[in-house]
Amino acid sequence: MNLNHLPSLRETIDQHGLMAKKSLGQNFLLNMDTVRKIARSAGNLNGITVIEVGPGPGGLTRALLEAGAEKIIAIEHDPRCVLALQDLIAEANGNLEVIQADALTISPQDLVQGPIKIVANLPYNVGTPLLIKWLHKLSNIQSMTLMFQKEVALRIVAKTRTADYGRLSVLCQYLTTVSKVFDLPPGAFSPPPKVTSSVVHLIPKSLSAENLSLTPHIERLTHAAFGQRRKMIRSSLSSVLTQEQILENNIPVTARAEELTLDQYSRLAKTIQKLFFEL
Repeated sequence: MNLNHLPSLRETIDQHGLMAKKSLGQNFLLNMDTVRKIARSAGNLNGITVIEVGPGPGGLTRALLEAGAEKIIAIEHDPRCVLALQDLIAEANGNLEVIQADALTISPQDLVQGPIKIVANLPYNVGTPLLIKWLHKLSNIQSMTLMFQKEVALRIVAKTRTADYGRLSVLCQYLTTVSKVFDLPPGAFSPPPKVTSSVVHLIPKSLSAENLSLTPHIERLTHAAFGQRRKMIRSSLSSVLTQEQILENNIPVTARAEELTLDQYSRLAKTIQKLFFEL
């Protein structure tokens, strides 16, 4: 789809008075080469419905249409942006739907029955809560290509025994295969944020129902362990497991939260689950 005849993103912003609102975490991407790179990072979009959150003036939305997305459902909280997107809706020949709503109140599966890819330059103030919400219901989601503050992206992809490794690392990597695709400097945005941003790609794993059922126990474990990350797990996990139960999983009780691997957290989660069944 060729959309080069439309007003530029800067012209759209000026026409509709779209001054970015800090309260909505808005930082607009205006360079089409950049948003096309994000769209390409999502892979083949043919036959796929794309969910976009926070389209703003529609730069990434245009790139997704150009990339051949069968349908785009854009969720936009700001009514000014919804109005600014009307020309793009008209040009999209039915391939673009814009919903004015808070994305935290909507489940992607309520919008789409078939395969879904989520592609978004997420507002900084709701990026992590949105990701966690989606991780709890991954059915139909083929992939998520999302932009965060770099510090959040580093936590998502962090390895064991690193400073960035934490609750978000374990949850994301237990449920999905993660990779950091590229960084964007503050100057790529309007207005420029104070931090570097990063695009992260997450592909849900094909986990069994048994393994998926461990997710709440893993969350409970990581909440306890990383809530006191400087302590040994014999202390930080004492509210959920005894030292004997930890040792039964061949895990030293002198280890700290960042030293435990995904496999070790899942083994401990199985122990907790077994205890629940025995009650």
